[in-house]
Amino acid sequence: MNRPKWFNTLNYVLNKSQSLGTVPLLKKDELMATARYESGLQDFGRDFWDEPLDRLIHSLNHEAKLHPIGKFISRKRIINLLGVRLRAEEWFKKYPEILDQEVLPPMVIVGLQRTGTTKLHRLLTADPENRVLKSWEAINPAPFQLHMNGKDKRIRIARTSEKALRWMTPGFFAIHPVEHSAPEEDILLLDVTFLSTTPEATTNVPSYSDWLEKTDQSHAYEYGSRLLRLLQWQQPGKRWVLKSPHHLEFLPLIEKYYGEPHFIWTHRDPTECIPSFLSMVCHSRVIFTDDVQVQRVTRHWVRKTAYMLDKGLAYREQAKEGGNFTDVMYSELVKDPMGQLSKIYERYGGIPDPLMERFAKADANNPQGKYGIHEYNLSDFGLSEEDLEQRNSTYFELFNKLSL
Repeated sequence: MNRPKWFNTLNYVLNKSQSLGTVPLLKKDELMATARYESGLQDFGRDFWDEPLDRLIHSLNHEAKLHPIGKFISRKRIINLLGVRLRAEEWFKKYPEILDQEVLPPMVIVGLQRTGTTKLHRLLTADPENRVLKSWEAINPAPFQLHMNGKDKRIRIARTSEKALRWMTPGFFAIHPVEHSAPEEDILLLDVTFLSTTPEATTNVPSYSDWLEKTDQSHAYEYGSRLLRLLQWQQPGKRWVLKSPHHLEFLPLIEKYYGEPHFIWTHRDPTECIPSFLSMVCHSRVIFTDDVQVQRVTRHWVRKTAYMLDKGLAYREQAKEGGNFTDVMYSELVKDPMGQLSKIYERYGGIPDPLMERFAKADANNPQGKYGIHEYNLSDFGLSEEDLEQRNSTYFELFNKLSL
């Protein structure tokens, strides 16, 4: 979790100058005013809900112990999300037919973090009939200009973000590559409502995450469906391919707001995927704070992942005939990706030879370890296999059954 020397030096200088107002507290009114000024727009929409943003800002200011660069990034990120909302509302007013569309029928990859979701997502991108959310779209789903010439600006912003991440945490891409033109998780669309688990994956925001878990997420998914319609209006497709472990907690809302989903649940032994994710969280938090407490990260996310699994299993159990699921085992995805793709495409009439060739080429272009090797151990987090087996006993029953 080492940071470049320039990063630490800049943080030190900014810390020393905080009394001059170089790194102020985050304030909602100022952030909203800045987003309005930068966009030239005023309307966040009639159903804009302040409370999620209020609670997030409180946690960031009083719990996250953000260092100066962390405060700067958080401020810019909130302003950008507010700007997306302003621009999206302007598009919806000018072109009401956007919201008259049905959301394209989605494949939704819903496995836990570090279970092969990114590998599968990138493979499915090779099918030209699949509409995949690219990173530059996820950051800015609403174009900057109503005459549709804002695309280049969005790509430029995403490319700059990719370079910044490489500079700040050079080894992070070995854990999770974030490339501006590659497919990205659609949880970033939910971020526009300030109702998502993104903040708790990157910062310590316990009061916000506790409130979030107890709060109805319908508003987030309803607005997410609006943004999907805005995106498919810009670039149509036959079906969406969405992906986020976050969705595992909210499968009924996916079904309610995203049409008729085909859930693809990727499975990996929790004693392997959970420590891998804990390592990723610790590496990402150094971008925002000097106070990365491994045991605190472990306590929060070991409980949270068990909760997410239980919610997903509860939905699966009550869904008719087991629900619309295809199960993909991580070990099989790594060993025989074409076989797993064939299983997914059974409900779409199979995979023609030309498409299979595209899939094989995509797999060859994204080998495991492309950016280096991610090393981690259970012992790094004070965990044992017995700990995770006990906490996830119900899921292990399904996992062992699927492994036969």
